Amino acid sequence: MDYSSLPTRISPEEFESSIYREWEEKKYFHADENSQKPSYSIVIPPPNVTGSLHMGHALNNTLQDILIRYHKLIGFETMWIPGTDHAGIATQNVVEKMLHSEGLTRHDLGREKFIERVWKWKEESGGTIIRQLKRLGSACDWDRERFTMDEGLSRAVRIVFVTLYKEGLIYRSNYIVNWCPRCHTALSDLEVEHEEKEGAIYEIKYPIKGDDRYIVIGTTRPETMLGDTAIAVHPDDERYKDLVGKIAVLPILNREIPIIADEYVSMDFGTGALKVTPAHDPNDFLLGKKHNLPEINIFDENGIINENGGKYKGFDRFEARKLIVEELKNLGLLENIHKHIHKVGGCYRCKTVVEPRISMQWFVKIKPLAEEAIKAVENGSIKIFPQNWEKTYYEWMYNIRDWCISRQIWWGHRIPVWYCNECGHLTVDIEDPDSCEKCGSKNIIQDNDVLDTWFSSALWPFSTMGWPEKNKTIEKFYPTSCLVTGFDILFFWVARMIMMGQKFMKKEPFKHVYIHALVRDQYGQKMSKSKGNVIDPLVIIDKYGADSFRFTLASLAAQGRDIKLSEDRIEGYRNFVNKIWNASRFILMNLGGYKPKDPVLEKLNKEDKWILSMLKDTADDVAKAIESYNFNEAALKIYHFFWLNFCDWYIEFIKIRIFKNENKDEALDTAVYVLKKSLIILHPFMPFVTEYIYKLIGEKESIMLENYPKGLPDYEADRRDVERIIDFISLVRTIRGEYNISPAVKIKVFYKTDDKEVMKLISDNLNLISTLAKTESIEETKENIKNSAVNVSRDFTVYVPLEGLVDIEAEIKKLEKEKQSLEKDFNIYNGKLNNEGYLSKAREDVIAKDREKLADIVARLEKVNESIKRFKGI
Repeated sequence: MDYSSLPTRISPEEFESSIYREWEEKKYFHADENSQKPSYSIVIPPPNVTGSLHMGHALNNTLQDILIRYHKLIGFETMWIPGTDHAGIATQNVVEKMLHSEGLTRHDLGREKFIERVWKWKEESGGTIIRQLKRLGSACDWDRERFTMDEGLSRAVRIVFVTLYKEGLIYRSNYIVNWCPRCHTALSDLEVEHEEKEGAIYEIKYPIKGDDRYIVIGTTRPETMLGDTAIAVHPDDERYKDLVGKIAVLPILNREIPIIADEYVSMDFGTGALKVTPAHDPNDFLLGKKHNLPEINIFDENGIINENGGKYKGFDRFEARKLIVEELKNLGLLENIHKHIHKVGGCYRCKTVVEPRISMQWFVKIKPLAEEAIKAVENGSIKIFPQNWEKTYYEWMYNIRDWCISRQIWWGHRIPVWYCNECGHLTVDIEDPDSCEKCGSKNIIQDNDVLDTWFSSALWPFSTMGWPEKNKTIEKFYPTSCLVTGFDILFFWVARMIMMGQKFMKKEPFKHVYIHALVRDQYGQKMSKSKGNVIDPLVIIDKYGADSFRFTLASLAAQGRDIKLSEDRIEGYRNFVNKIWNASRFILMNLGGYKPKDPVLEKLNKEDKWILSMLKDTADDVAKAIESYNFNEAALKIYHFFWLNFCDWYIEFIKIRIFKNENKDEALDTAVYVLKKSLIILHPFMPFVTEYIYKLIGEKESIMLENYPKGLPDYEADRRDVERIIDFISLVRTIRGEYNISPAVKIKVFYKTDDKEVMKLISDNLNLISTLAKTESIEETKENIKNSAVNVSRDFTVYVPLEGLVDIEAEIKKLEKEKQSLEKDFNIYNGKLNNEGYLSKAREDVIAKDREKLADIVARLEKVNESIKRFKGI
C-alpha cells in the first residue's frame, strides 16, 4: 500500500460513522450461542424510552463497552444485550403533554386509543437514545435489542406476577403510600427523592374536654390536623400521665379525639406529644392499626382538601396550610412557630411534593425474597465493586419494607387480575379469562392499575434472553458476568434483580456489580440545567470525537471517586488521538515498499528489546486493571506507554537508524509490531481510531477479530540499559531547560561514574545519546567540573559547563523581574482568599479558580527562587 498520501491530521467525523456501520453490517457485535468459547455477558441498564444520552449514560456505557471489547479480544464469546425501558410515568407524561397541546386529555381518547397513541410515539420518537449509544461506539448485540413492553417480556411479567400471587407473595391491601398529586399515582419509597428545605414547626394547642388545660402538639404539616384521630404520649411521661384516656378537642373541626399512650412516642422530641393522622403519615398509620383508630382521608388525588376537611374543602393543601395557621392564630391556639430545616419528599419524575395517603394497592411481600438476595452477596456469589457499597446494600436489605407495585396510570403492564361483579372473586391468570374462575360469570373487569416499571426491569437479565422458554442463549450466557450501574439504582433495580433471579432462575443474575460514581463539572459540582454547567455528550462527540470523550471518562473513572469533567481534559485526550495518528503516520510513511514482519530476536537492538519489554508490562498491567474494574489505571497505563515510551523515546531512537539506513528494517519491524499491539490494547477505550489505523497495517479485516497481546517477551537486562540511556539524556535535557539553553546550541557534557558497566554502555551508545541530547561532546571525568550545571542520578553525575552558554547577570535580572511580578500577583490573590467578605459573596467556581491561580503562582515562585539561587551559586 502507498502510504505517502496519508493526511497530516485526521478528523473523527471522517471515519467514525462509516466504521460503526461496517461493524454492524458484518455482525461483529452479535453473540453466537453455539460458540465453544467461554461466555462473557452484560445486560444494559435499560435507559428510559423517553431519554436522550446524558453524561451518566455516557460513562456507564463507555465502561460496559470497554469490558465487552476487552473480553472479546481475550477470547470470550461476548454478548451485550441492549434495550429500553417503557418508563411508565415518564412516557405517559410525554404523551399527555402532546395531547394537551392538541386540547385533549387521555380520558378524551379512552384507554385503548391512548395506548395506541403511546405506541405510535414510541415507534416514531422512542429510539433516540439507541441511535446515540451507537454514536458512542457501543458494541451492543443489536439483533437482541429488547423493550420492556415486548410481547416476550410482557409474558414473563405476567408469569412472575401470577406465580408470586399464588405463593402468597403478592397481596392487595388498603395501605399508606407515597402519592404524587401531579402524576396521580402511588410511588414506592425509592421513587421519592428527599431534599432539605426550610419549613417550620407549628406548635398547636389542643383543648382538653372538660378541663381548662391544653396539650401542645408540634407539626410541620398543620393542614393534616384535619385528619387527626388521636393524640399519643409516652406512657412514662410524667407530664401527661393524668391525661391518658381523656378526650382532646380537635381545633377548627371540634372533633373529639382520644389521648392514648404508646412507647413509640419520644419524650425528648418536641413537646413529647404526637398528633396521630393514620391516613397521612406512615408511622401514624401503623400506630393507628395498633390502637384501632379511624383513618380519615382529607385529600383527593390532586392534593385538594376533600369533604372531610370541613370549610377547607376545595383548597389546595399548601393554601389550606396558610389559612389554617391564620385561623389558629385568631383562635389563640397557635403557641409558637419555629423555623425548621427538614427533608421533604418529592416525586422522582415531576418533583411534586408527595403526599402520604391511604389507598388500595398491590404489594410484594419482600422479606422472603430479600433473604436469598442477602445470602448471594454474603457468600460471594455476587461481588460488589467498590466493596464499601456492600454495607449500604445490607443496611437497606435488612430493613426492607414491602414493595408497592401498583401504579394508577395506563401505560405499562396492566395488572393481570379480574374482579367478578357477581361474586367478588379475584381471577389471577397468565391468559386473559373469559369468565370468573369461581362462579363462571362473564361479568368480570380487569384491574385498572399497571405494574411499577421496576417490576419488569427486575426480570431484565433473564427475560431479555427469552425466559420462560428454555433456550441456548440462557444456557450459554446466564448468569451474566457483570452489571455496570450507578449507585442511585442499587435498590431500585440491582437488589430487585437479585431477588427475582434467585427466585425464578435459582441463580444469581450476575457475578459482579460495578458501581460507578457521578460525573460532575470541573469544580466538583453536580451538573444541572439551573446551574448552567451541564455538558452534553453529543456536543462533545461532535466537537472532539467519541474516542477522546470515552478515553477521558475512562481515565477519570477511579473507584469510589466522583469524576470532575472539563472540556480541557477532553481536548487533552484529543491531542492524544492526534499523537497516535502522527506516530502511526511516521512509521507507515517510512515503510516505503517494505513489508514488515514480526521482530527477530537475534537482530534487535537494545532499544527494540526495551520497547518490547515495556509493551509486555503495559499489556499485562492494563489487563489486570480492567479485570479489577480500575478503568482509570488501565487508561493511564496505556496512555503513558504510548505517548512517553513509544512516541517520545522509541520513535526518536529509531529515527537515527531510519534516516541513516542502519538496521532500518529491524527498527520498522519492531515499530509496526508495537504499534499494532498498542492499538489492540487501546481498542476497548478508543474503538474508532484504533480500527481506522489497524486497517492500514493489520492482517485481519477488523481489529475486533484480533487477540489481546499476552505472553510477550521480557528483556530485563536490555530494559535496564536503555532506561540508563534515557536517564542520561533526560539529565542533560533538564539542564538545558533550567538554564534556557537553546536546542539549536550543541553543548559539551561530562559525566562521572564508578560503574564500569555504565561507562561501557555510554561509550557504546555515544551516537544515540549525543543525537538526542544535542551534544558537541560527551566525556567521562573523575573530577568535578567547575562553573558547570550539575544533575545527578543513581548511576552517574552529569556536568554541563556554562561558560559562553549563559549570561548569568542577565538571567538573574530577568528572574528578579519575574519574581516581583509573581509576588504582586500573590499578594492580590492571597488577600482575596483571606477576605471573609469576598469568600461569603463570591461563587464557589470563582473561588476555586482563584485557589488554582494562587497555587500556580506559589509553584512558579518556588521555581524562580530556585533558579535565582542556582545562578548566584555559579
